[in-house]
Amino acid sequence: MGTRFTTLRQIPGSIWALGFVSLLMDVSSELIHSLLPVFMVTGLGISISMVGLIEGAAEATALIVKVFSGVLSDYFGKRKPLAVLGYGLGAFTKPLFALATSSSWIITARLADRVGKGIRGAPRDALVADITPAELRGAAFGLRQSLDTVGAFLGPTLAVIFMLLWHNDFRTVFWIASVPAFLCVALLVFGVQEPDGPAQTKRTNPISRANLKRLSPAYWWVVSIGAVFTLARFSEAFLVLRANEGGLALAWTPLVLISMNLIYAACAYPFGKLADKLPHAQLLGWGLVLLIGADALLAAQSNGMVFWAGVALWGLHMAMTQGLLAAMVADTAPADLRGTGYGFFNLLSGLAMLIASGLAGWLWQNWGASTTFLAGIGFAGLALLLMVLRPRGALAIDKNSK
Repeated sequence: MGTRFTTLRQIPGSIWALGFVSLLMDVSSELIHSLLPVFMVTGLGISISMVGLIEGAAEATALIVKVFSGVLSDYFGKRKPLAVLGYGLGAFTKPLFALATSSSWIITARLADRVGKGIRGAPRDALVADITPAELRGAAFGLRQSLDTVGAFLGPTLAVIFMLLWHNDFRTVFWIASVPAFLCVALLVFGVQEPDGPAQTKRTNPISRANLKRLSPAYWWVVSIGAVFTLARFSEAFLVLRANEGGLALAWTPLVLISMNLIYAACAYPFGKLADKLPHAQLLGWGLVLLIGADALLAAQSNGMVFWAGVALWGLHMAMTQGLLAAMVADTAPADLRGTGYGFFNLLSGLAMLIASGLAGWLWQNWGASTTFLAGIGFAGLALLLMVLRPRGALAIDKNSK
């Protein structure tokens, strides 16, 4: 216990501030996103197949945009201005959800919101790596992810409360969601200090052939594993729709994300700290096993203890793997190319997310919900096989086993 608190005290203050920035934005986003799939289906008459395409396109947009913002942050040697731009765009899109009257409104708002997420993502992750000493990176990424996920379960919790208070008035809840989004931008502007980078005598193109050659085989292996992993982990909107299919009342459907994110938030920091001590490949492999278990339970039942156990395992696998993958990128990409490194990582993951969510919606629409989760098992099994068959030394970032 003492060691844990010592580590927390060693983490720089700007990392804590970035964590609370993520918390506030996630409160705002999850107030909306925990209700959005059901609102689209029941309020706007959008098909589940279209929900899958919208969710996949939205998340893919965020991840693909990260490659450009990451490259720009390396080129200019500054991360914070792009992070402010991204969080600001996300805040200004929130009122569009309350105004939506058709699928075109939702698509516009969702894509614009995710563009903001894409702009801020890679520079923010690179900023975490820049600020934090190498021996504390796992803990720092875990802490930021944990605070981010506190917001991810506070948002749905407030959604349940507000839906009950305002008698299932989706639009009122969506208006309220704008408040924490703008607070988060203010905290980022005034609460986060970016360290001075090395003086640049001449700017170079981060994606020039010479610079790309500096990205090691270990880095590209992490990118490949991350992409296959994302194929196995489609949008969490399908967890909410699965609960709704099982008969959970509209006002209570955010409980799915509350439960998942509560476990995610509680475990992300401990697993991040563990990643500073244990081989990364070992933890990532166990995360895939947990995802396979979650998909199996969710394929079996849409309600009852089996369903909720599946949701819990989903949250546990997220806690074990998301901060870990971010730390793996930081350990394998050169310091002056970290933004670019996160950008390419998220580019391939974004394409995988688009395929995964589109396929998930198509399978659900044509063969039922269980087929969607069984496909997730297949992709997770493929990722696990690639982990087992990885070339010797491909994950040389397992620094604690050197």
